[in-house]
Amino acid sequence: LLQVLDHLDDHLKRSQYFRFLWFPHSENVSVIYQDPTNKAGPPSSSANWFWDYAVGYYLLEFLLWISTFVPSLVCWINRFFFWLLFSSRVENINVSYKIFNYECRFKQHVQDWAIPIEKTKEALLELKAALENNPKMVAHYPVEVRFARGDEIWLSPCFQRDSCYMNIIMYRPYGKNVPRLNYWLTYEGIMKKHGGRPHWAKAHSCTRKDFEKMYPAFPKFCSVREKLDPTGMFLNTYLEKVFY
Repeated sequence: LLQVLDHLDDHLKRSQYFRFLWFPHSENVSVIYQDPTNKAGPPSSSANWFWDYAVGYYLLEFLLWISTFVPSLVCWINRFFFWLLFSSRVENINVSYKIFNYECRFKQHVQDWAIPIEKTKEALLELKAALENNPKMVAHYPVEVRFARGDEIWLSPCFQRDSCYMNIIMYRPYGKNVPRLNYWLTYEGIMKKHGGRPHWAKAHSCTRKDFEKMYPAFPKFCSVREKLDPTGMFLNTYLEKVFY
């Protein structure tokens, strides 16, 4: 993990779409470069189905279900699946939507915040330390870390700053809820500390007061919204929490 974080600028320069997956409770990282190419892609095979579904779906879901009774198994599962599926170099060539998209496969809870890109190392190491200092708090793999350019969109998490998105996940094997509150609150606290802004389509506990601090243009947006929708026709329970 440290090796990737210490050379983050080099990775970002090397690939047009760089991201990496960190496997909590370990030092393991899977580095992913995604770039346009003129090469022809290899044909798909039944071996892909075996690893993606038989192992990466059915076996993983079963083991995660077992871990709901023995949470300490999560550390072993994260390391085992890194070794099984992510430790070797793989090259895949296909049309863009098949490369950038991937199946979520089974139910999950997700949080995803954007922090200033220069805070990437500090925030991720803080999350790692929090897990190490709280043995009862387990985290499913992966923590996905990806990057985006700054923009001028008023309510964009990347408003006026290059950003790092740090996505955490807890699966729901066979639909079963896994305890996640401590992990969720710890992660949110770290993200807020480092100037984070939550993904609008993911879980978070923020209210209008939080967004007023996070977004310099938030009052402007609220003013426009109120003019265009004075009676609140387009609001729902979630948006009322955000705008009132």
